[in-house]
Amino acid sequence: EVQLQASGGGLVQAGGSRRLSCTASGFTFDDYALGWFRQAPEKEREGVACIGTSGGSMTYYADSVKGRFTISRDNVKNTVYLQMNNLKPEDTAVYYCAVGFGRGSAYYRLVSGNMDHWGNGTQVTVSS
Repeated sequence: EVQLQASGGGLVQAGGSRRLSCTASGFTFDDYALGWFRQAPEKEREGVACIGTSGGSMTYYADSVKGRFTISRDNVKNTVYLQMNNLKPEDTAVYYCAVGFGRGSAYYRLVSGNMDHWGNGTQVTVSS
C-alpha cells in the first residue's frame, strides 16, 4: 500500500522558516518524481515544487516560491523535504506531498498537478 505521511506544519511568523517532511512507503522511492502542492482556503490547489529522480538533480518551483523554498529528497530515508524560508502570509495553506508514477517529468507534474498518490496534508499558517 502506497503511503505518504507529511509533517512539519505549524504556525510561523512572517519572515520565518519551516521545514516540511514527507515519508513514503509502499513503492520504490528512488524511481519516481515527488512534489509538494498547497491549497489555501477558497483557492484551487497549486503546485509548489517538484523533484525528479536521477539523484534529485532536477527541481522545479512555482514562481511565487522561487528563491525562498527548496525541495530535496533523501532516497535512503524515503523522505522528501520542503525547506521554506522567508515565509509570507500568502504562503498559508494546507501542504500536500504527492508521487507521480509512470512517465511524466517533474516539471510536467508541477504544472499539471497530475500525481498518482497524495499524502495527508499539513497546515502551515504564516502570521503577519
